[in-house]
Amino acid sequence: MQKVYNEIIQIAGDVITVEAEDVAYRELAQIRTAQGTSLAQVIRMDGAKVSLQVLAGSRGISTNDRVMFLKRPMQVSISDDLLGRVFDGSGQPRDNGPVLQERMTEIGGPSVNPAKRVIPRKMVRTGIPMIDVFNTLVESQKLPIFSIAGEPYNPLLARIAMQAEVDMIILGGMGLKYDDYLFFKDTFEEHGALSRSVLFIHTASDPTVECLLVPDMCLAVAEQFALQGKRVLVLLTDMTNFADAMKEIAITMEQIPSNRGYPGDLYSQLAARYEKAVDFDGAGSITVLAVTTMPGDDVTHPVPDNTGYITEGQFYLKGGHIEPFGSLSRLKQQVNGDTRPDHRAIMDRMIQLFADYRSTLEKKALGFQMSAWDEKLLKYGKRFEEELMSLSVNIPLEEALDLGWRILSDIFDPEETGIKDALVKKYWKK
Repeated sequence: MQKVYNEIIQIAGDVITVEAEDVAYRELAQIRTAQGTSLAQVIRMDGAKVSLQVLAGSRGISTNDRVMFLKRPMQVSISDDLLGRVFDGSGQPRDNGPVLQERMTEIGGPSVNPAKRVIPRKMVRTGIPMIDVFNTLVESQKLPIFSIAGEPYNPLLARIAMQAEVDMIILGGMGLKYDDYLFFKDTFEEHGALSRSVLFIHTASDPTVECLLVPDMCLAVAEQFALQGKRVLVLLTDMTNFADAMKEIAITMEQIPSNRGYPGDLYSQLAARYEKAVDFDGAGSITVLAVTTMPGDDVTHPVPDNTGYITEGQFYLKGGHIEPFGSLSRLKQQVNGDTRPDHRAIMDRMIQLFADYRSTLEKKALGFQMSAWDEKLLKYGKRFEEELMSLSVNIPLEEALDLGWRILSDIFDPEETGIKDALVKKYWKK
């Protein structure tokens, strides 16, 4: 028989404290109030004192309300009926559909045993040249999208969801404006992607503590479907909101703050989520793309700074496009040698020429006289920005490589590119 506790000794923000025994960390509890019932999760134990964060917020809770521990952690359904559904941060339906109670699994489990992993070796095609050609996304990769407020990171995520060659999309929204939530929902429905997707959305008006559950919900579902052989792409936005929710709870708990007020375990908390990315031996895979906004475009901010130590590179979104010199996919060498023989040559040489173009722009701004080579670089850079860097460009990898050759051949002579003669003979566009 489950024991009921009739006294709450402290209420601080959305955290309540009771004196209880035989309780486990992350265990769920049910709070019965005059307005109904609420769920809470154990977040700290100090002797007999147990602190719980109330998922729906502590409004309406009084010190004489009843608390009953459920002897289980937070769970989420992994039924096939999840596909096409939209849920909130606590796993409750947002789409007025039925509550799913079958085939439940715990959230927030450990990362996968390395013995069960295989070396990443498969490309995830997105139709975006700045990803497919220059910073290839690889299955089981964990990559952040570093950005600032105002950049189109949510439209970029939505476009990747529409075009990525994967079996399943799981979108986790944290602290989204309601307009952004509707944008994702409408875009997925309009392009027919909702049928292969599951959305867990926490909006800015929802209780803060639910924000912390979104990544764990997404990744728990992703892991179970990956074990069934699915190639799953998890899209998270925005991990800075997730970290801010952690900070808010830590302040409520009166924890000693670390850098800029964030809790001292920020790195561990972020790593616990990112390390869920995996390519299973004999099953499917989980690939994680997560937006990390940088306040003031400051890459030394604690959230992007810690993220950079965990992930395998980053996409740097700046000026409405993926910036070539801020972005890096450290696993691209695992796959772009097997796509087409000219992939690496085009990738390397076009970026080198674009770097020369940036230098030429600086020379021009300082009033230096432009040489014939400088004029070629100016033409090249403009076409590169318009035809390859623009996020409106949507072409397969092979067409993007052919376009790269066409741009080079329209502006330069073959010997000016520095590309091997064998590749020039085979791919040069005359």
